[in-house]
Amino acid sequence: MDPPPRFVIEACEAAAMAKDAGLALTDLLPTLVGAAKPLARTPISRYHVGAVGLGPSGRIFLGVNLEFPGLPLHHSVHAEQFLATNLALHRERRLLAFAVSSTPCGHCRQFFQEIRDAPDIQIRVFPVDDPDQAPDPAFGPLSRLLPRRFGPDDLLDKEVPLLLEPHHNGLTFLTRSPNPDRGSSCNGFCDGPEADELAAAALEAANESHAPYSKCPSGVAIVDREGKVYKGSYAESAAYNPSLGPVQAALVAYVAGGGGGYDGIVGAVLVEKEGAVVRQENTARLLMGLVSPKCDFRVVHCRSG
Repeated sequence: MDPPPRFVIEACEAAAMAKDAGLALTDLLPTLVGAAKPLARTPISRYHVGAVGLGPSGRIFLGVNLEFPGLPLHHSVHAEQFLATNLALHRERRLLAFAVSSTPCGHCRQFFQEIRDAPDIQIRVFPVDDPDQAPDPAFGPLSRLLPRRFGPDDLLDKEVPLLLEPHHNGLTFLTRSPNPDRGSSCNGFCDGPEADELAAAALEAANESHAPYSKCPSGVAIVDREGKVYKGSYAESAAYNPSLGPVQAALVAYVAGGGGGYDGIVGAVLVEKEGAVVRQENTARLLMGLVSPKCDFRVVHCRSG
């Protein structure tokens, strides 16, 4: 069996690759776009996008677009959102530069504004196998694609942590032990220590959630047949619509972590505040019910502090 594709290249390997190619580390990014692009999962549009980014640690991260049959296209994950989520999963606190196979849409230009110093992020559009698009001759600042931006500075105080930056939302379960029957649709998976472990992972994801606008953080944890757990955190945008749901973030973790078909997901837990003004439950049930119909899904509520 072939090993699963890798979505992270460690710093030492990235440096060696750049040295062998006679390139600066940043200039290595466009050469990897062609390898990233085929990893996209796009059963609806068949339009693959690959994004390759560099973090301050020297690690290189890949992102691709994901689509889900049966769901409206706004539930899709854009390659740039995948890339940002991949950075967050690996505790990378900034994005220095990225190369992408297609010019970012307005949705993605806006989503990246949640990253500190977004206007200064270096970008190079590097189409692969597309004779109708000419590649950018060099990297340039993201501000050239969104010169009059609307972002966190318009709504938040300067000291509020932004996307990728360390923070803890101070959430705890409503009860000492999560009630597996509350809002659940499970058929046995929700009993026992495995269920508590999955709920704990979802709570951890909710505490890492970037939700400074609605104050409604949430997180999802999913588990596959082998018992491997993947978690995803809700990530809001100042423009609201480009926000990324916690299920999509967990599915990014699943794909980036080597997960196969979505039917391999057997359990999922959503953690969110009870009575929140922004609730993920109905959307999460819809999405998980379509991508993995046999997945046991439940909701556990939390509170601040």
